[in-house]
Amino acid sequence: MPSPKRFIIDFDSTFTRVEALDILGEISLANDPKREEKLQAIKDITDRGMGGTVTFRESLEQRLDILKANKAQIQELVGSLRNYVSKSFERNQEFLRENAEDIYILSNGFKEFIIPIVSEYGIKPENVFANDFVFNDAGEITDFNRDNPLSKNQGKAETLKNLNLEGDIYVIGDGYTDYEIKASGLANKFYAFTENIHRDKVAEKADHVALSLDEILYVNNLNKKFSYPKSRIKVLLLENIHPIGENILREEGYQVEVVSSAMSEDELCEKIKTVSILGIRSKTHVTKRVLDHADRLLAIGAFCIGTNQIDLETCQEKGIAVFNAPFSNTRSVVEMAIAEIIFLMRNFADKTAKMHLGEWDKSATGSFEIRGKKLGIIGYGNIGAQLSVLAENMGMNVFYFDAVEKLALGNATKLNSLDELLKTCDVVSLHVDGRKENKNLMDAKRIKSMKKGAILLNLSRGHVVDIDALKEAILSGHLAGCAVDVFPEEPKNNSEPFESELKGLPNTILTPHIGGSTLEAQENIANFVPGKIMEYINTGNTFNSVNFPNIQLPFLVDAHRLIHVHENSPGILAKINQILANYEINIVGQYLKTNEKIGYVITDIDKAYSKEAIEDLKAIQGTIRFRVLY
Repeated sequence: MPSPKRFIIDFDSTFTRVEALDILGEISLANDPKREEKLQAIKDITDRGMGGTVTFRESLEQRLDILKANKAQIQELVGSLRNYVSKSFERNQEFLRENAEDIYILSNGFKEFIIPIVSEYGIKPENVFANDFVFNDAGEITDFNRDNPLSKNQGKAETLKNLNLEGDIYVIGDGYTDYEIKASGLANKFYAFTENIHRDKVAEKADHVALSLDEILYVNNLNKKFSYPKSRIKVLLLENIHPIGENILREEGYQVEVVSSAMSEDELCEKIKTVSILGIRSKTHVTKRVLDHADRLLAIGAFCIGTNQIDLETCQEKGIAVFNAPFSNTRSVVEMAIAEIIFLMRNFADKTAKMHLGEWDKSATGSFEIRGKKLGIIGYGNIGAQLSVLAENMGMNVFYFDAVEKLALGNATKLNSLDELLKTCDVVSLHVDGRKENKNLMDAKRIKSMKKGAILLNLSRGHVVDIDALKEAILSGHLAGCAVDVFPEEPKNNSEPFESELKGLPNTILTPHIGGSTLEAQENIANFVPGKIMEYINTGNTFNSVNFPNIQLPFLVDAHRLIHVHENSPGILAKINQILANYEINIVGQYLKTNEKIGYVITDIDKAYSKEAIEDLKAIQGTIRFRVLY
């Protein structure tokens, strides 16, 4: 019979994300006039003790002397610590409960706040070894139990030695005192736990640097909840994606790298090789060549509306799911369009430029209210429809044209052709997608067919308007003005120069692709896209994917979930089920959806299965990608 594996786990900054005495200080010193100074002193002493530069007992004495805490404040601390349990420990409660006999908490902290926290995760109070407070009759902390070996240096090693545990001993912790157990010859392995804090001096001594508990369970073949540790999933975020998105993905346990600018094709080809999740905005182009280098890529998040910068067809062929944020910045773009319509109808752009040059040009010539004017919206999707509502509320008469049948909102009028709209409207606003067919949708002929003195807005895609034709229409006076937020060629970052034939034209508003660049929009996008990616990685959900068949899945209990992406050809589902039948594997639930290119099968099976069955499923002809989720 194999020896049991015993896990010795630290508490502060390992089981929890914080040092408990630091939090206790925030509570006990709440009304102290020197609160911030004392809190910083506590943190500094903690770091020196954890780093091994002062003795632990000295560290403990100094901190308690500053804290001046009592029993009531310890109870408040316990309530606070419940919110600070490390994410990977929360994710793996099942493992902690099932292996409670072999899990020990060994901490230089104090039982009074440790036991209430860890017992909620199934860890037995008798398996918790930590210090003890000494209280006076008023319930104030006056000292600690100095006979407890954990109150002094090498205390963890001494305590573990006295336990005389059988089997393999694995130590998980973030401090130098945790390493000392291994150094004393009492443990088989020391895992430097870096999910919450990385101490170089500790990490360099470790047998394995573990970004999470998932990683430790994975390398020991003990991970029941996830088939692959999240700490090994690398995420690359480009183009100044809002920090909320970064934080969500980090809290999920992924390795996240952030680059502020877009990347060239060559740069991305090199960088993408080890990336599992890619997050971009509009300037990064994910081409077939890039995707040919992306052997590990599972999903792409477009932190914007459009996805024409991504080769969706190749993503399908390689089993890479793509998600975007179709609604999150709608309001921001619409408000910008309304503002630009008003500015152009009043010729504000030119007038304010003259004022900065010292020229006073007070005149009503060429200046109009928008009330009663005809607004033509090309593309009546989320943005076009909301623009329709706001413009109508401001007194405009709204007309729209869309290649797909769309229900009119309010009193908007659907026109039967683009040409009819161009001839009818005083203001034309473009809100079409980036498909190839829309290139030069507004060419010289169509621009000339617009009403003389009309205004054109393009807040959609740069290639939709023929720039030379637009320039000619402005200079000739055929159009009274234009606003352009998107361009055929755009700088990759803010340090590159902007070049355009439209620079310097009269009554022309040029903006650097900022239609959706408001804090509200970026926060909405940063909350939405990571959620969809994590649902896909964790459960297989593809709802809102732009290139995969959309499936919403029920919550899975007590089963394994198999994901099979394949070419859309006959008989694949039958082959999957035949293999499962051959291995006598029971199907709990099964879901299939296809589009013109691929099929997506999710199969939930009983927990018992063989590795041979998995290999046979991967070997089915036409398989693009296969994953075991959990």
